[in-house]
Amino acid sequence: MGRTVALPRPMKPRDRLSYSAIVDRPRLPLPNGGRIAVWTIVNVEEWSIDHPMPRTVLPPPRGEPLLPDLANWAWHEYGMRVGFWRLLETVRATGYRATLATNGSVCKTYPRVIEAALEENWEIMGHGFLQEPMHKLADQRQAIRDTIEAIHKATGKPPRGWESPGLTETFETPDLLAEEGIEYVADWVVDDQPVELKTTAGPLISIPYTVEVNDIPIMALQQHASDILLRRGIDHFDRLYEEGATHTRVMAISVHPFLTGAPHRIKYLAELYNYILSKPDVCMMTGEEILDWYNSAR
Repeated sequence: MGRTVALPRPMKPRDRLSYSAIVDRPRLPLPNGGRIAVWTIVNVEEWSIDHPMPRTVLPPPRGEPLLPDLANWAWHEYGMRVGFWRLLETVRATGYRATLATNGSVCKTYPRVIEAALEENWEIMGHGFLQEPMHKLADQRQAIRDTIEAIHKATGKPPRGWESPGLTETFETPDLLAEEGIEYVADWVVDDQPVELKTTAGPLISIPYTVEVNDIPIMALQQHASDILLRRGIDHFDRLYEEGATHTRVMAISVHPFLTGAPHRIKYLAELYNYILSKPDVCMMTGEEILDWYNSAR
């Protein structure tokens, strides 16, 4: 009889991430004496009409799930046709760049969006191939490869960063990402500074992301009024800015075209940028710029 070979146990989060209190770390100096880095993530996705929608704004009549779910599919589609361009203009007005987190399939389905982001010199990061949880994929590695290939073909270079759809991961996902050449990930909302994750292919850097200054929880889930993104964003920034005098902080602003790109919300993102940019020692960066700074500063 042949021997049974035990497969290695996948690392769990505490295996990958050593505990570190931020007050015990040396100060990481930002360029030009900055005290806080701010990056914006614009998430663009493809929602398949053949599957249940990732989010819904209208519950189904009588509570019975609908396929096809035209109303909620169209809610998202508005963002790709109209809302995205409001976000593009708002970021452009700051004079800085955003990071576009994109499904790989968007490169084919919405090539105009990718083209516009490239014209603005935005960073392009992977966001899964379609908007579906990593746990539901038959082959995670192939989906990661397909996403990287689609972005590489559309932009001329592979993405360095990754944000999983809905921040979903299995215990194997970080290993697969690192093995396929991804250098940083935005799924781990664990810190106000970048941190190093252990993987089977060497270090993978986690860059601070947000589920707080993020229009999905604020608008789609908690259903706050439109101005809450501004109010929460200012409060969030003020505290990080104060703390950044001692220990550098990173702030993320995460938006979606079908939410913040709506006519009644877009002005609050513009006002948040105006407030942030009124302060000295703020570094507006992309994800890969934060990655390069962190690797150099530490």
